[in-house]
Amino acid sequence: MSGLGDRILGLGLLVLAVAYGWAAQQWPEPFGGAESVGPETFPTILSVVLVAGSLYLMVKPDPDAQWPLGKSALELVISLVVLVIYALLLEPLGFVIATTLAVGTLSWRMGALPARAFLTGLVSAVVVFVLFNYGLDLSLPAGLLEVS
Repeated sequence: MSGLGDRILGLGLLVLAVAYGWAAQQWPEPFGGAESVGPETFPTILSVVLVAGSLYLMVKPDPDAQWPLGKSALELVISLVVLVIYALLLEPLGFVIATTLAVGTLSWRMGALPARAFLTGLVSAVVVFVLFNYGLDLSLPAGLLEVS
């Protein structure tokens, strides 16, 4: 039965996407009324993209897909662990520090030199922080960098 693994993965991702999208809609309405762009906007967009991707996996699975083995599987596990740690550290450390560490670590694991990997993480974290906080007026956690 070719593509069964893709269909199972697609179903799991679909459940995750629906739960994530539903949770995004549970944010309370901001003080001052509804806005066109609120805290639920970005997670809602992500959930819609994930729904589309998961449906594609279920409808048109790869007939000869193989699960990664050895070093590739280990790298995937490391990436998953980094992302879980990132989620746990986002509030206490803040977006810029946690994102710098996560993006830097993942870039390094993909072969970048450590200095360049973490510089990429820092630049991307600062750019996204500025865009969200000042461009979209959606605050990201400042964590340790919060000014009292």
